[in-house]
Amino acid sequence: MEATSKKHTTLKMDTNSCKPLREVVFETIRSAIVHGELKPGERLMEVKLANALGVSRTPVRESIRKLELEGLVKMVPRKGAYVTPMSITDLREMMEIRGALEALVAELAAQRASQEDLEKMKRSNQKFEECVEKNDGEGIINNDILFHEAFYQSSGNTRLENMIHTLREQMLRFRVEYVRRIAMKKPLPGQHNEIIAGIETHDAQRASRAALRHIKLTEDDMLVLLADDEAFEAEQ
Repeated sequence: MEATSKKHTTLKMDTNSCKPLREVVFETIRSAIVHGELKPGERLMEVKLANALGVSRTPVRESIRKLELEGLVKMVPRKGAYVTPMSITDLREMMEIRGALEALVAELAAQRASQEDLEKMKRSNQKFEECVEKNDGEGIINNDILFHEAFYQSSGNTRLENMIHTLREQMLRFRVEYVRRIAMKKPLPGQHNEIIAGIETHDAQRASRAALRHIKLTEDDMLVLLADDEAFEAEQ
């Protein structure tokens, strides 16, 4: 693993936050990793990070330790801290968990979703499809988020909703390249509609199968794009 020469001058910290400084520093560095501003395999230099954020080295050092516990940072003996390379195994494991959780969401939603929940899903998915046709990358991302938020809320299970949000956040690093490929988004509105149809007809099995299929197809597409990406750690 080699250090890179990238400078950490693009990191922006929310100086207006009411949270403790160490928490703001942690969230800033974490966000930079999951959004790809700090690349897999990149060395995290405490001094450079501290200078870029305008803080002392102490909260940076604490943040790196916390990120190591989350698996986003890897400590290499006698070399320092690096952003953990992504692996295909990581992606597959996360998608297995996400598939199971979203299948459960769909099953519960078929029993509990309100008409308002359904309208939110339909509306955001329609806008999603329109953005795909216009190659509107930002619109695709925003409406995909809105669709899934409405979908998760329709389960009526807040703990389940929070678990999936955490998992999706951890997967942001895997979605960067995928989001750029507009053509691969074209089948998604149809997959979303199949989930909606199962929920609307109160067919829990149909909704659950559609949600699981959606995640599996998304995983397959992401693997096609990312398997040869240099950001991935070589499989042993």
